[in-house]
Amino acid sequence: MSARRFELSRRGFLTGSLLITAGTVLTTACSTDPGGSSSAGTTLNVWYHAYGEAGAQQAVLRYAKEFTKANPDVAVKVTWVPGDYAGKLNATLLTDAAPDVFEIGDFSESLARRGQIAALDDLYGDARSDFNTNAIESVTVDGKLYGVKMVDDVMMLYYRKSALSKAGINPPTTFDELAAAAKALSTGKSKGLFLGNDGVGDSAILSVWSNGGDLVGPDGKVEFGSDRALEALKGLKRLHDDKSLLLGFTTDWWDPSALTQGVVPMQWSGLWAMPAVSSALGDDFGVLPWPAFGAGGTRAVRVGGWTSCVNAKGSKVAAAKKFVQWLWIRQSGLQQDFGGSYGLHVPPRTSVAATAKKLSTGPAKEAVSLASKYGKHNPGTWDTAVSSAFNGAAAKIVGGQGDPAALLAAAAKKAQHEIDKQLGR
Repeated sequence: MSARRFELSRRGFLTGSLLITAGTVLTTACSTDPGGSSSAGTTLNVWYHAYGEAGAQQAVLRYAKEFTKANPDVAVKVTWVPGDYAGKLNATLLTDAAPDVFEIGDFSESLARRGQIAALDDLYGDARSDFNTNAIESVTVDGKLYGVKMVDDVMMLYYRKSALSKAGINPPTTFDELAAAAKALSTGKSKGLFLGNDGVGDSAILSVWSNGGDLVGPDGKVEFGSDRALEALKGLKRLHDDKSLLLGFTTDWWDPSALTQGVVPMQWSGLWAMPAVSSALGDDFGVLPWPAFGAGGTRAVRVGGWTSCVNAKGSKVAAAKKFVQWLWIRQSGLQQDFGGSYGLHVPPRTSVAATAKKLSTGPAKEAVSLASKYGKHNPGTWDTAVSSAFNGAAAKIVGGQGDPAALLAAAAKKAQHEIDKQLGR
């Protein structure tokens, strides 16, 4: 589930905390201090970002109730955090008010290296082999697992079947075909493709991957400064030069409205948007990976999602681990509910995903297959400083602002400096 969800831009959410003890909600969501009393010996503070999908908040409260019914000695305070979740979390982790359990988007190795989050290898047991490769690799630091993936968010290219068919265009399988299709489908004020309001979105990362390149190697060496990466980013400029991209829409790429309202026939978005796309377009849509850039390249889809972590510096590590294990490893029914009832997401456990009816047919099934074949996740060292260096250079390159090679080399140097600081070298 993306932190930037289209429903979130349309309505506000309640701010505050709710205390769950012995399966009972003791306070209201608008309270900033749960108050009340509890016979439980331990109270866990569990943080979630404000999911935009209807029912998600009620679901995590229900999960907390079920946990405390099974474990009455542990109360759970659910804190629902709207707005800049990452900023608020990072600031709070530096204080005594840090949550005991919290979720993070793209996993950050720095939390593990700073000793902020606990290794959770002991929680997995036999279930470890049931988690998909991406879910294990994305939380691994120096051979240890520092989180449990809650949901996989698959990001891919949506297209209107009828629009492409009417124009005599086949679904693109190469970048040249994508660029040609976007140009052909742009007429007058209409544009052929929506990647994001900035005209870039995920496309810079995808372009590097699709040309056989990588962002950062397993040894922490920056790789996006390679010739193949430069070639792909320079090629991405073609979409801007052709004026094929929708820019400055009312919502960004994570919201499918540009596609569902007929503003564009092709849009990059996520699996979470598929229920809304299906409701609006019926069967008149398909999904594709980002196409291979050239010879030696490969198709790519980005797999993000959310991961549950335990505060290693807190005083309730054992109880926090118990909660994470109970919810995200043992409760397959709740995992399926969380993945499929509020938007659409892929459960990281293969056995749970295999029994998810909403993922068993049509474009949703195709999306799961694409993730299995072409899924890539951002490296754990891809923090704000590193990603900003890369994205800033990419934006200038596709916008024709400066020498591409010099821009990318400078970004790679800056990113390497930031990663070296993360790794303490």
